Amino acid sequence: MNFIEELTWRGMLHTVMPGAEDELKKGMATAYLGIDPTADSLHIGHLVGVMMLKHFQRCGHRPIALVGGATGMIGDPSMKSQERKLLDEDTLRHNQEAIKKQLAKFLDFESDAPNAAVMVNNYDWMKNFSFLAFIRDVGKLITVNYMMAKDSVKKRLGGENQQGMSFTEFSYQLVQGYDFLHLYREMGCRFQIGGSDQWGNITTGTELIRRTEGGEAFAVTCNLITKADGSKFGKTESGNVWLDRRLTSPYKFYQFWLNVADDDAEKYIKIFTTLTREEIDAVIEEHKQDPGRRVLQRRLAQEITTMVHSAEDLKAAEEASQILFSNKAAEALRNLDEQTLLDVFDGVPTFEVERADIEAGIRLADLLVDKAPIFPSKAEMRKLTQGGGLAINKDKVADPQAVASSDMLLDGKYIIVQKGKKNYNLLIVK
Repeated sequence: MNFIEELTWRGMLHTVMPGAEDELKKGMATAYLGIDPTADSLHIGHLVGVMMLKHFQRCGHRPIALVGGATGMIGDPSMKSQERKLLDEDTLRHNQEAIKKQLAKFLDFESDAPNAAVMVNNYDWMKNFSFLAFIRDVGKLITVNYMMAKDSVKKRLGGENQQGMSFTEFSYQLVQGYDFLHLYREMGCRFQIGGSDQWGNITTGTELIRRTEGGEAFAVTCNLITKADGSKFGKTESGNVWLDRRLTSPYKFYQFWLNVADDDAEKYIKIFTTLTREEIDAVIEEHKQDPGRRVLQRRLAQEITTMVHSAEDLKAAEEASQILFSNKAAEALRNLDEQTLLDVFDGVPTFEVERADIEAGIRLADLLVDKAPIFPSKAEMRKLTQGGGLAINKDKVADPQAVASSDMLLDGKYIIVQKGKKNYNLLIVK
């Protein structure tokens, strides 16, 4: 596989330095991607860079994932309007370990292959670098004029935000540039990859390598992902879509991809999967025959949920997705974990009821009219029940005089009440 060609047909390539493709053809090369460790999970905004590393390794080259422990203490000014909160070393170390576990789903760190992935933390080589040594050995190599010409600096100094930028942030490109120089010296790394907003920082590194070592290094950047409607990729009403199941459940993760627009799905399936061009073309063509079936979105969601989570999580997410639309989902409903249950029924009317009432065998008519006003009257509830329109946890209730019991509790504290086909209510038993 040719790395540049692979990125090109997938629509991922933004800019590549002249000579990079020829250099890659000479044999195994090494490239690094910097990852900001400000949280203990990656979100899907990180995935474009991670997929670049994955494709790099698939093409026979060695990927380095650099966790920016040192640069994370500074904060990258690129595309930011203000400084970010700085993190302590313990937090950064915790975040690094969590991120490595997630990256291991995409990259081979463990094998004895010559191109096995490596994770490094720039804090390890920056922590003992004194300020005087840094400005003497590194700072003198790059002029202020060169640094001021970078877009990330110009936008901050000339934008609407007149707070300017601190010297700490101004020095960021020097620190990142030194990372490239360090990896060039220690690991023979001649490529850095990243988002198009990182071009200025990356080329500072290639310039440092040229000036100190007389060596040649290369930058490869990917497009920043946008949505067809112009809104920010990876953001939902509740915030980022995270890779950690604690922050975004596999069900919600699956649903995010399942619900993307057609145009976005056609773009994302190239970027976020390893499907071949022929496989993708076939899925796109099948989708066009009947867009309502959402074949494209479903395949995208299947591929990426399996990669980030597991085949078991995908199966559970697919089953959970059918619960609202199936009259035979009682067993699947009982198999849901608590978070998925709450995600599936997110936004439905919710009522709190007493556990003592359930354990005492309260009549459903009393429970759903007096304790939780799901029905305006017992007569209306009786009428709906006799017509087959009431279900508890997806099981039809045939007897208007039926009573509640502890056996109805899902995860020990929830009951799903369904009125008709689409009207759901959630009882939380306290």
